[in-house]
Amino acid sequence: MVLNLRLPPTVEFNIENQRISIKAFDAAEAKQNLHKQAVNIIASGPSVANVTFSGLRDIPTIFVNGSISLTKQHNFTKVVGYVISDAHFINHQPEILRQHYTGQPLYATLAVLEAMAVTHPEIMRTYNHAMRVLYPVDRLWGVKSNKLLFSKLTFKKKLLNKKRPLSYFMDHPNFIIDGSCRFANIGVSLNITYGFVEAGTVVYVATQLAFSRHASAIHLYGMDLLNSNQPRFYENEDNSAPSKLDKATSERIVPSFNLLGRVYKEHGVSIINHSPISKALFNSL
Repeated sequence: MVLNLRLPPTVEFNIENQRISIKAFDAAEAKQNLHKQAVNIIASGPSVANVTFSGLRDIPTIFVNGSISLTKQHNFTKVVGYVISDAHFINHQPEILRQHYTGQPLYATLAVLEAMAVTHPEIMRTYNHAMRVLYPVDRLWGVKSNKLLFSKLTFKKKLLNKKRPLSYFMDHPNFIIDGSCRFANIGVSLNITYGFVEAGTVVYVATQLAFSRHASAIHLYGMDLLNSNQPRFYENEDNSAPSKLDKATSERIVPSFNLLGRVYKEHGVSIINHSPISKALFNSL
């Protein structure tokens, strides 16, 4: 049986009495195609502070969360994406967007966009044309961060938000689901037009995005994992957000990336992890 996942093609927000419409990600949209270029994904691990960016600034680059602050220090000429999947980042680090987001292509979940509608209404009004919604595949309507808004959703949309097990997508042609993982089913998307699979880190979302946009190779920087108790490169001891990576690393992140690395390599796309901290954790990156 082939599942027909009907994700909303647009989402509307009421920003200070102005209706704002944001499109869902669609890999068939011409400007989403990266035309087989290699792509760098810059995460926020402390090892980023030791990366020499002089040779990377002209390569298509995707930032996640606070790594976009690197655009202040380095002249990246090909910013092809900025990914935020967790609304906690918006609420904990609101100044990051105010200081460094200037209309780069932004890919975010509904929860993130809802948080931005409250904390950054001027950004939503000005740059909504550059934004695309990403849906987690197991919650078709997405995670609702605003409980009051969620209570006003129609009954149909509440049903769409009901979490489905990944095993539900075993027969879908755009997902590879592995039920042999000890702790839980894991998976990877071949086209996040139909949704992305979560694995406990925004880098996993960004990697699926890059593959869906037809990157030829995907290079990961700053995905450290093992030093998750240390502040991210843009934080200090006083303002660092709590990290949940320790348990997630062994149970979800490593198995998921090993699966992703194998699957994408079979499709001709290599995933290269450049973090000296976490490189030894994986057998397929």
